[in-house]
Amino acid sequence: MPDFAGAAGALLETMRATRPLVQNITNFVAMDIQANALLAIGASPAMVHAPEETPEFVAFSGALVINIGTLSSQWLAAMHVAASSAHAMGKRWALDPVGAGATAYRDGAVAALLAHRPALIRGNASEIMAVSRIVRASDAGGRPNGVDSVNATSEAENAARALAAKLGCVVAATGAVDFVTDGARDMRLANGAPVMERVTALGCALTGVCGAFLAVEKDVFAATAAALAVYGVAGEMAAADAAGPGSFRVAFVDRLASITAQDVAARLTIA
Repeated sequence: MPDFAGAAGALLETMRATRPLVQNITNFVAMDIQANALLAIGASPAMVHAPEETPEFVAFSGALVINIGTLSSQWLAAMHVAASSAHAMGKRWALDPVGAGATAYRDGAVAALLAHRPALIRGNASEIMAVSRIVRASDAGGRPNGVDSVNATSEAENAARALAAKLGCVVAATGAVDFVTDGARDMRLANGAPVMERVTALGCALTGVCGAFLAVEKDVFAATAAALAVYGVAGEMAAADAAGPGSFRVAFVDRLASITAQDVAARLTIA
C-alpha cells in the first residue's frame, strides 16, 4: 500500500463524517475508556449488553465489538445473541479475546464465539497465539499471564496468518509493533508509546475504535490497519504531552479528538 498513510487519514475523515454507531459488549474495566475513545475519535458508542435488546441494537448499529475481559455466563449469553444477530444481518463484528489461554472456560467461550464468524480478531500477541491454539490453526506456544502479553508480536505473526486464513477474517496482534493480516496481506505499524502499556484497557478501547472503522470501510484489512495507524499516532503524540500514565490517559483522549489526516501522513511508521 504505497499511499497507505493518506488512505488511513481519508478513512478517519470519512468515519468522522459518518459518525457510526458502534455497539460494545465489553468488560467493566474498559467501559469508560472505550466509550470515551470512540466519542473522542468521532464515533457514537453504545454500551449495550442486555440480550433482550441486543438484536434490535445490532440492526441499526454500524458494527459490533465483543470483549470477553470480565466474562460471566450472563454476559456470554448476551455475546452469543449479539454475534449471531450480527452474522445473520451481515453486520461486521470484532472479537477481543482478552485473557485467552488463561482458563478452560475462557477458551471455550472463545471457541463458541468464533462460530459466529467475526470479521476481526484483535488482541495482544499472547492472546492471538492462544486463539490460534484453540482453533488448532497452528502449534503456537504462547503462555497465559492474565491479560498482559508475554510474547512479542513478531512471535505471533505465523499464528495470526494461519488463524486469518482458517477463519476467513482479519487478525491483528498489537504491541510495540502492531501486526495485521488477512492471511494474504500483512502490515506492521510501529507508532504508539511505551506508556500505553501502563494504562489499563487501552487495548480494549483500540478494538472499539477498530469497530468504528469497520462500520465505514468494506475492506476489513484496510479498516483495521487504518484504525491501528490512527490510534498509534495519537498515542505517540499524547506521550509527548504527558508526564506519566495518569496525564497520558487524558492527553490521549484529547489527541484522539484532535488528530488529523495530516498528522497520520506526517508521523505514520510502517515497520
